[in-house]
Amino acid sequence: MSAASNTVGTSRPSVSWALGNAIRKLRHKNRLTIGEIAAQVGLSPGMLSRIENGQATMSLETLDRVAGALGSPVSELLRDYAAPEGDAQLVRKGEGMEVVRRGTKQGHRYNLLAYDKGPMRRFEPFLVTLYDDVEVISSFEHEGTEFIHILSGRVEYRHGQQTYELGPGDSLTFRGDVVHGPERLIKTPVTMLSIIVYGEERPG
Repeated sequence: MSAASNTVGTSRPSVSWALGNAIRKLRHKNRLTIGEIAAQVGLSPGMLSRIENGQATMSLETLDRVAGALGSPVSELLRDYAAPEGDAQLVRKGEGMEVVRRGTKQGHRYNLLAYDKGPMRRFEPFLVTLYDDVEVISSFEHEGTEFIHILSGRVEYRHGQQTYELGPGDSLTFRGDVVHGPERLIKTPVTMLSIIVYGEERPG
């Protein structure tokens, strides 16, 4: 057994650290002491403590015995390490990029809440805000399917020849290639989540 660093590179934890962390969490979950587990697997409490802290490695045989003492398969202890690295995209409140789209000149405000990486775009989520002095237009057309969810205010929304009065908590899903848009602002400001999903990936 030898000392091991806690991380490989700058982001992904080492196998030793991931295994030690998994052992410690599972031991705490089962309300077992280091001494109890160490006695079952033939290790000293000090060595098991070093393993839990990612400061020592262990053989596959020892790993199998530790997993057995914890009542867990070895795969469970390796689950977090084997999982793909996180690639989540966080946009804080008020930090969505304000973008120019058709309707911006009429007073529609669009804040993009996520940015597709790479050359192809699969979806676009917007926080849309309509104010008192907005010029109401209902002639938007685009590819894909659009989902809108009203967060505040009330609006009469047109899709094709149908109009829908929408208030907080209401949602509407429709084809983007049919003429649509706000027909009448009933209570402002109107804020809504608008998500456009494209049938096929399109250039960004």
